[in-house]
Amino acid sequence: MKGIVTDEDGVLLPAVTVMNVSSEKKAYTSSDGTFSIEASPEDELRFVRQGFERSSIKAKYLVNNNLNIKLIRVAQPIEEVEVAKITGDIAKDSRAVAKIDKGKIVEDAVGLPEPKGKMREEPATVKQVLFPILLGNLNVQGLYDLVSGDARRMKRQYRYDDLQEDISWIRDRVEDDYFVKEGIPKERISEFIEFSFLNKPQTKTFVRAKNLTGALSRMEESFVVFVKRLKESSNEK
Repeated sequence: MKGIVTDEDGVLLPAVTVMNVSSEKKAYTSSDGTFSIEASPEDELRFVRQGFERSSIKAKYLVNNNLNIKLIRVAQPIEEVEVAKITGDIAKDSRAVAKIDKGKIVEDAVGLPEPKGKMREEPATVKQVLFPILLGNLNVQGLYDLVSGDARRMKRQYRYDDLQEDISWIRDRVEDDYFVKEGIPKERISEFIEFSFLNKPQTKTFVRAKNLTGALSRMEESFVVFVKRLKESSNEK
């Protein structure tokens, strides 16, 4: 049986798990959303991907042995809205329907801006250390960080932490078998994901944007290159 899987907007979905419930065989959609799996007429095919509602269909209902499945995104809960009573007094009604951001009130009162991104100590830079010296000021801690190498170590640690977080984001959402079927050993999946970030930098851009479909479509372009390197490395031993 062959087919294609998209979302409700027609966007092709890679890395969808296609399971034959009767035989327990699995397949995965490629970057173009297509898949192929063995199935008898009475077998049930199940389609699963994180963030989407599970879908199932009996193979006998396929038309001309082809299947076009649309997965529906899981509805995200929204904040409950309380409707205020309208009195007719514009001043009172406008105050009643105004949303009170208690966090913002505290922030304004204390005078502290809301932190953006991750709470990290900023590594010292040459500009931050040299400019104050020219003006007669000395950033002792910054100078020490540069001379001792602490600033470089801090930057390396941050890059490593971000990389591990990006790799985990992919692995938490895609089954290992998706990579294994492409020739990537299970113990080298994380290595492959890191390689794909270097080979196709836009892959990481999609990860940072939390766009799994886009990330996987770019990542699949690195399969052949990585597997070829694995084989060459193995032959050299």
